[in-house]
Amino acid sequence: MNFILSSLIFIPLASVLLILALPARSVRLIRSVVCGVTFVELLLAVLLFFEFWSGPGLGSSGYQFVEKVKWISLSLNSLGYLQINYFLGVDGLSISMVLLTGIIGLVGAISSFSITKSVKGYFALYLLLLGSIMGCFLALDLFLFYLFFEFMLLPMYFLIGIWGGPRREYAAIKFFIYTLIGSIFILIVIIGLYTSVIDPEATAWQTGALSKNMSVDAEIISRVQQLLAAGKLPSNVLVHSFSIPDMVSPQNFIPDSLLHVTSGKMLGSVPIRFVAFLLIFAGFAIKMPLVPVHTWLPDAHVEAPTPISVILASLLLKVGGYGLFRIVYPIFPDAAVYFSFFLGLLGVITIIYGALCALAMSDLKKLIAYSSVSHMGFVLLGLAALTSEGANGAIYQMFSHGLISAMLFLVVGVIYDRSGSRSIVCFRGLADVMPAFTTVVIIAFFASLGLPGLAGFIAELLVLLGAFASASTSGMLPRWLAIAAMSGMLLGAAYYLWALQRMFFGKHWIHPELRERTKLTDLTLREYGLFIPLAILVIVFGIFPSILLGKINLDVSLFLEHVLTQGSTQLQQVLKSMP
Repeated sequence: MNFILSSLIFIPLASVLLILALPARSVRLIRSVVCGVTFVELLLAVLLFFEFWSGPGLGSSGYQFVEKVKWISLSLNSLGYLQINYFLGVDGLSISMVLLTGIIGLVGAISSFSITKSVKGYFALYLLLLGSIMGCFLALDLFLFYLFFEFMLLPMYFLIGIWGGPRREYAAIKFFIYTLIGSIFILIVIIGLYTSVIDPEATAWQTGALSKNMSVDAEIISRVQQLLAAGKLPSNVLVHSFSIPDMVSPQNFIPDSLLHVTSGKMLGSVPIRFVAFLLIFAGFAIKMPLVPVHTWLPDAHVEAPTPISVILASLLLKVGGYGLFRIVYPIFPDAAVYFSFFLGLLGVITIIYGALCALAMSDLKKLIAYSSVSHMGFVLLGLAALTSEGANGAIYQMFSHGLISAMLFLVVGVIYDRSGSRSIVCFRGLADVMPAFTTVVIIAFFASLGLPGLAGFIAELLVLLGAFASASTSGMLPRWLAIAAMSGMLLGAAYYLWALQRMFFGKHWIHPELRERTKLTDLTLREYGLFIPLAILVIVFGIFPSILLGKINLDVSLFLEHVLTQGSTQLQQVLKSMP
């Protein structure tokens, strides 16, 4: 069995023990170990990316580098069996996120050299966070995914609460409460899915349809599913599953179970499947975050140390978007189709509201935080369009924004380290004294606002093309939503160009209160090592988007085919079963 996926998860997790075993005074050694670990992570992620070939990924046979081992198996007597598998795999929906995690993990480790307080504890939590994020992108068992999803909460809470700014306790608690509420919503739906879904292969073993000398094939699985649909399988032989591929197939839902499409179960006047969709969507919307559940993000960004802001913007927000692609839309395609207009509208509201808030900010870090909110709106808009351009653009947006936001928050870190201030109005003419830094800022700003030739342009262009095409192809979104979303790009250009003009051009000036403690030197060798690779990647993926699109396009097409085909069919069944 190939253990490359497990290595990506457990190398950083196991390294936590190594860090804890080292003496606290060995700061250089601790930093070297963490850089070595994250460098190995990057090498494995790059190897995985180039070994991956685009193929079907919605069925369990379509995932690549699969690792599946029975983990927890428990007899529930008359209620059947509980089974949880250690189930990992990668497909076109996740390969870009794995690569992004490898890149940003190393960037965050190197940028963490500025951390001098409790270095041992900081890097132990950092590696725990990195392994948990990687686990979310690789897990194909929903219980395992939720485990990693929850693991991310504690290290991020302490990384903000201990190493953050003056209001770090408030920001950490707010982050914890928002994320915990979202996790509870997701957990409720996971329990409902568990009671409603079986593992057809494991159930075939329990019924005797499979023996030791037989191999699993599609015919046996189909026979089990037919017996299940006919109600001919007793409940004591059903093996309930947390497997995401099993949940994607409607044939694996138990008739009359809570979340079966024809169960007719309602919460008030709303089908219970729609309620489950809204709950799990809300859980991931908080993590992205989308308006109006975004208010934790600016506080967390402002108070978090620069490396943690990089991880937060580049990776944690993407877990929310990835959850929509991996879990929400494939398992509830009927509700995704039914609520498509409202989701597209929410995406546009997030785009415009986030951009307007960024335009009003005088704190550079808050400006970039609100720009992240705005850019996550493009992810939802592209997904809600349910077109090939839109879905590919949404995934590309998550990847490109991960690279660009890392550059943006590192930019803020450079200014803050030298002056102790992030206020836009406290600086003018920085280009005169920091020309190399100004060049990096221009690349980052223009990439984020969508300049052609840079990665952000490709992502936003595809999303807007998909939103425009939606009216005539999938029929999900009216064209005026795409037109309204374009105003977000205009506002993005406004707040970035305004900040660039005020801070970097004109006669050099620093606020009098900052002059004594400010030493505006240009980029150091370590900072060059952070910015140059990110800038090259932003340019390369802006000029050669097929490097990524070629890996994800087929899987995205299969994803759309599943959602649109199953969504329309299941939606009719749900509406017919309503009393």
